[in-house]
Amino acid sequence: MKKQFATLGLTTAIAAFALVGTNTAAVGAQAATPAATAAASGLKVGLVTDVGRVTDRGFNQSSWEGVKASADALGIPSEYIETTDPADYATNINTLIDKGDNVIVTVGFNLADATVKAAAGNPKVWFIGVDEAQDPILPNVVGIVFNEDQSGFLAGVLATRMSKSGTIAGVYGASVPAVVRFKSGFENGAKYANPKITVQSTYYPGNIANAFNDPTWGASTAGQAIDQGADVVFAAGGGTGNGALAEVARRTTAAKPLYCIGVDTDQWLTLEATTHTCLLSSAVKNIPPAIDLVLKQAVAGTIKGGNFTGTVALAPFHDFSTVIPQKVQDELTQLAADLASGKLSTGYSAAPAATAAATMAATASK
Repeated sequence: MKKQFATLGLTTAIAAFALVGTNTAAVGAQAATPAATAAASGLKVGLVTDVGRVTDRGFNQSSWEGVKASADALGIPSEYIETTDPADYATNINTLIDKGDNVIVTVGFNLADATVKAAAGNPKVWFIGVDEAQDPILPNVVGIVFNEDQSGFLAGVLATRMSKSGTIAGVYGASVPAVVRFKSGFENGAKYANPKITVQSTYYPGNIANAFNDPTWGASTAGQAIDQGADVVFAAGGGTGNGALAEVARRTTAAKPLYCIGVDTDQWLTLEATTHTCLLSSAVKNIPPAIDLVLKQAVAGTIKGGNFTGTVALAPFHDFSTVIPQKVQDELTQLAADLASGKLSTGYSAAPAATAAATMAATASK
């Protein structure tokens, strides 16, 4: 029986910001030609984070690593400003412009308005907004967006297949578009795998300025979900989500294993090794290669305003490759291919969750 869900897709997200680091890289011989082109172009790249650090083990870090690696390879000077207060978004962008940066990368949905305003006032500067969908399109702004619902869908299938209790949970930051897509995809993937699965979902209830930097709340919320029977927790909320992952790891035992799934980057490589006791995988947005492609377009002079859709995936299973049944791994590989080709859709839409779930359940029963 084929299951096909209604679809919608595009993207946006979150991240974090406080003060300045600079990188001007030497160029290896293999990069001589693009470096010469870049030097001739006179490009200089600056990145502004959302509230947090470029070492946040999440969205900000992945974005900066993408900028740094691409700039290093191309021979472009690069630097960053970390934002500590959302009120400083515009100031931080303008600081980089005043320093002569003519390609500005801003990280996350929260910076979208400040980015657009700065772009309107600086038409000769290129702006790249990670997780900032552009509508309307400005000629000097590229929004890098992702279909988070697709990697979330795969995470939901994985969580359901690995659950023994029949209850799984999602711990989320603010309900900004990218997180909404992660949540919708996760819930719909879970229901695709088992319509009877119970999914507990919790958004951060407080100020959006703290939504992705409250690991204590993340840990507490994950603990409550576990106490209510959840044995797999998906965390999509920056530092807040990292707190949830750490709590799942703390609570897991050999007698009663618990599992967790990270987000944005392969968190096996970025979080403390203690999380390896529960971390099945991560719902990844391939941020560095997307940034690299757009920066190469800037060097080549082919860059255009609009939206650039990056790729998504599940991260490798690492130590759990022998724990997750091979048939589940094969299923996820096929589902990823079907989602990428459009053969299968995630069921994500802007409709209220109850309506979307009812539509999906009806479709799945056909």
